[in-house]
Amino acid sequence: MKFSEWLDFKDQVVVITGGRRGIGRALACAFASAGAKIAVAGKSADAGELTGIFAANDWSLFYFQADLAKREERLKFIPEVIRRYGTLDVLINNAGTQNPASVEDYTPEQWDSELALLLTAPFELSQQAGRIMCKKRSGKIINIASISSFQGARNIIGYSTAKHGIVGLTKCLANEFAPHQVNVNAIAPGLVKTDLAAAVFSDPQRAEILRSRIPDGRFADPEDIVGPAMFLAGKMSSHVHGHVLLVDGGWMGR
Repeated sequence: MKFSEWLDFKDQVVVITGGRRGIGRALACAFASAGAKIAVAGKSADAGELTGIFAANDWSLFYFQADLAKREERLKFIPEVIRRYGTLDVLINNAGTQNPASVEDYTPEQWDSELALLLTAPFELSQQAGRIMCKKRSGKIINIASISSFQGARNIIGYSTAKHGIVGLTKCLANEFAPHQVNVNAIAPGLVKTDLAAAVFSDPQRAEILRSRIPDGRFADPEDIVGPAMFLAGKMSSHVHGHVLLVDGGWMGR
């Protein structure tokens, strides 16, 4: 295989949840620039800046408004993608949220909402996508995990619990889908400069303490996730199943 073919996504359908901003937007633009047709699900009424970016570059974008924490809304997404594009080749479960609170103050409603979006939605969307991918014997599913998948943390109990679950989900899906030539893997970012981590960066003292713990000496940009995602979505990773790829500047290596 030629090297140029390893990262060729021409006419592939790449589905990304939470693709309007941050990591999701960086991924959507990168895959589109590599020739892919992009489908994005988001809670907002429109795709925001993504619409203008795609129009300016003549890239293909299907935006689907849905609150992915609600089953009746998220289960409509994959069928709409198939209706629009006819198939799907890559699913990236990226949508995220955090409701920072101590355990004492964390409500059952917050728990239900975070687990629904961060763990149940990836399972159900992967189940839907997997049925299609297994039937055609090709496809890639990438779950966005976190360094919080491997360690406890204060004030993000729902988020951290769900991200631990994403690792288990990834490995279970990989075991079932690998015989059908469908790869399921995960990426575990460290601290990334996105809206999700706004609370960290709004406190310069806390941010500096956390930054000093990163061997690479910096927080990640959303674009730092692009290369690992393209590797796991492309042909170079055909024999990679059930792996969780840390992209954390060395945080977990300490």
